[in-house]
Amino acid sequence: MYTAQAPPRPVHRQFPGGPPLAGLAITATVLFLTGLIASTAMAGKAFPSPFDSAAGILAYFHGHQDAVKVSGFFQFAAAVPLAIYAATVSSRLRTLGIRAPGATIALVGGALAAAFLAISGLVTWTLAQPTVLASPALVRGLHDLAFATGGPGSVVPFGLLIAGLAVPAAFGALLPRWLAGTGLIIALAAEFSTLSLRRRLPAARGQIRRARLADHRRGPAAQESPGARRTRPGMKGAIPVTPAWQVITGPRGTAGRTGTGHPMVPGEYGLACG
Repeated sequence: MYTAQAPPRPVHRQFPGGPPLAGLAITATVLFLTGLIASTAMAGKAFPSPFDSAAGILAYFHGHQDAVKVSGFFQFAAAVPLAIYAATVSSRLRTLGIRAPGATIALVGGALAAAFLAISGLVTWTLAQPTVLASPALVRGLHDLAFATGGPGSVVPFGLLIAGLAVPAAFGALLPRWLAGTGLIIALAAEFSTLSLRRRLPAARGQIRRARLADHRRGPAAQESPGARRTRPGMKGAIPVTPAWQVITGPRGTAGRTGTGHPMVPGEYGLACG
């Protein structure tokens, strides 16, 4: 009597869940720190902050172009393993049965952090190009953009990556509670880096106050409205021209009339609308 044997079941190969997370984290950290240390050693000073003086910022970029290029290169390179880390750790969480939004939050946060870090590196590299250095206003604008993307622009999403890992790890007992709690503290601190974008507001108000104080010290001539010092076409030198608001209201509340009581008409008596 023959017994039927069931056909052998296909063997499913167990593919690893991506590259090792520790190796990716170490690679991204080493590349980022290498850029900071190498650029500082080459320039003899730290990378300037956007809150430094404009003269100091321009002097740094004009005098240390190689250091700026090295900083931008390593910053861009560090974004690559960071993006791979975010994709890998999100896949690992789903493989472990985590269906909470934390896995998706970690993926989105890591992708945004890597993207903004890469943009900051490319903008930093652009700051070392001679055509950009020829325009001080362009240098200042790109420097602010590099700070915004490489600073809070990448740190805040990085906090989302850490929080997306720490919360599921804490509730799923994947990590010790003290380690998950440390991750939450780091994530919270990263979110507070947004406040660094407000630091320029008090400085701007201070510059306005100092400018007004300087005008007051120079006397009434420095406080004239911009329209009062415009020139008429075809004439040399600055000739006082009555602005349009004085045409309508008149000086000292004369309701737009001359000393003879006749209405003031734009185009007469050297008046100009503006």
